[in-house]
Amino acid sequence: MDYTSHHLEKAVQEIHGLPGIGEKTALRLALHLLRTEEGRVRALAESLVNLKTKVKRCENCGNLSDTAVCHICQQPNRQHDLVCVVEDIRDVMAIEHTGQYRGIYHVLGGVISPMDGIGPGDLNVARLEEKAAQGELSEVILALRGDMEGDTTSFYLYKRLKDHPVKLSTLARGIAVGDQLEYTDEVTLGQSIARRVPYQG
Repeated sequence: MDYTSHHLEKAVQEIHGLPGIGEKTALRLALHLLRTEEGRVRALAESLVNLKTKVKRCENCGNLSDTAVCHICQQPNRQHDLVCVVEDIRDVMAIEHTGQYRGIYHVLGGVISPMDGIGPGDLNVARLEEKAAQGELSEVILALRGDMEGDTTSFYLYKRLKDHPVKLSTLARGIAVGDQLEYTDEVTLGQSIARRVPYQG
């Protein structure tokens, strides 16, 4: 594509670098921003910089947070010995939206996927195992997706945690095999959490 402006071309290249955005969509978004009031564009740019520089991982659970410990882990009315292990923040948001869960979370930051170059060492597991070993946890719910990668990760966690004094459970299979939590309807996800079953390694 031939551009009459180097700045426009650079903007399109940066937007095109985002996942799922083709060059034509990137151009349409860049032209939209060009027509948008400058204050709103500056606010967008500032929010993106803040996203990159100010968002951190919760020291306790690995969730995304603006503070050292996320707002969920800070809530005293949560059941802190009940931990729901999830892949990423989208799963935390999906489960929170059901209103069925009052424990805390542990965000792995992915699942074991050799095809994508993700091994056990790339996941946030050490803190979870440390809590289990110290007897801080009564139950760990393995709330990972129902596909090969999710099942492999659940089995890996089972092997790491089975000798510690903690009950292991998994979501009831109201969630179809292969489904991702973020796309599961609230009722099904809520029932899966409420009717969780012991994890069978």
